[in-house]
Amino acid sequence: MPRRLMYVQLKSGHDTDRGPSWIAWVEFTRTWATARVHGRTLRRWNGVAGNFIDVDTDEEFWLSGPKRDRSDGRYGPGQPTVDEDAREAYEEFLAGGPLPGHERR
Repeated sequence: MPRRLMYVQLKSGHDTDRGPSWIAWVEFTRTWATARVHGRTLRRWNGVAGNFIDVDTDEEFWLSGPKRDRSDGRYGPGQPTVDEDAREAYEEFLAGGPLPGHERR
């Protein structure tokens, strides 16, 4: 499974860009239609607020590549929690390195 460092935000049950968010490793299926993060299985979705939906709970999530300027939220400045196993790769990215999992091959 391809693995990418991503910005992940829960959209369901929260005002615009007020849901909890993370910088986390996300695993994708070969077709990129399904993602796995934090023990959840998400599938691509064209929802009201999210671009993925949890297959078990129907909660909407927004997944995207993190931004170096840390303006990851689409409409607000919320700061994501950085997963401990993603911290080193994220800090290298913020310092100018390539975004892990997004490098051109």
